[in-house]
Parts: sequence; C-alpha cells; structure tokens
Amino acid sequence: MPSYRRAHIAGGTYFFTLKTARNQPVFKQTWAVDLLRDVLREATQRWHFEIDAIVVLPDHLHAILTLSRGDDQYSTYWAWIKKEFTKRYLEMGGAEVAVSRSQERHRRRGVWQRRFWEHTINDEDDFDAHFDYTHWNPVKHGYVSTPEDWPNSSFTRWVRRGVYSPNWGSSHEPDTVSNVKDAGE
Repeated sequence: MPSYRRAHIAGGTYFFTLKTARNQPVFKQTWAVDLLRDVLREATQRWHFEIDAIVVLPDHLHAILTLSRGDDQYSTYWAWIKKEFTKRYLEMGGAEVAVSRSQERHRRRGVWQRRFWEHTINDEDDFDAHFDYTHWNPVKHGYVSTPEDWPNSSFTRWVRRGVYSPNWGSSHEPDTVSNVKDAGE
C-alpha cells in the first residue's frame, strides 16, 4: 500500500485538485454546484479558512485555500466537505457510479475520487501561477474561450476587485499558467 505524505504547514496556503469518481460530470448540473457552494460556505464558517481562488468544472475542481494561523488540518476539511456534499447530493437525487465491494466495505460512495492532490504554495510567484491556473482551467479544457465566460469560478470576484481585467486570458494562455504542474487531470 502506498504511503501518502502531505505537507502540513500551519497557517499555510495550498492548491488542491479534487476529482469526481471516474470523472463523472457531477457538476454539470447547476444545483450540484450550488450545493457544493453551500457546503464550502459552511466549512469556511466552521473552520475559518479562506478560499482564495476556486473553479468548479463538470468533473473536478481546483481551489487555493489559506488556513488560519496555527491550523494545518486541510485533510479534515476536505473529508468533511466531500462527505457532506455526497450525503446531500444523493438525498437530492444525484447519481453515483458503481463502487467495488471493497469500497462498499469502507463506506465509499461513487461521487468523489478517494484522495485529492495538494501542493503547498511556496511564495508569491507560486501563488500567482496557481491563482492564474485555477482561473484559466475552463479555457484549458475547452469549455469557454475566456475565463470570464465560466460561471463556476472566483474569476469575476477578482475582476471586481481589480486583480484581473475582464478580458484576461481571452487571447492567449497566461505565462504563469505554464509554470504549474498538471495535477493529473
């Protein structure tokens, strides 16, 4: 069995990728995105971490989280978010993919992939690269031609705050995006 090692830096900033089980387009439905938004809001209120950037695509999401001072429990937060989302999603009639007997024995459901990918943000340049990558991702996957056209993203929040111009990323891939390791999408 592989040994998964994660960096735990109290108060750190991290980039995450979470995928759905077998790349099912769980978030193709607006109500599922709204449900995820509600669960994320509850989690940030409960544990006081900041979502610096997020994009939700049909089969995965990317997010940058900054934890509170002294806090390094992001695995606990993602476990709770995935569990709560799954429970509510299935109660609302969402579909899951079939799971193996082993997964059943371990109480796994067919909504999320078991683990997530995490990267500790090292400095401001690293943050900027992952911040841009997060917002560029819908363009990368061919869903839209500009980040502004993707509704399930924090991009417009950052346009309103003057961090991005509305047409950022519409004519070419930003330089910083190519500096980010593809998280196994």
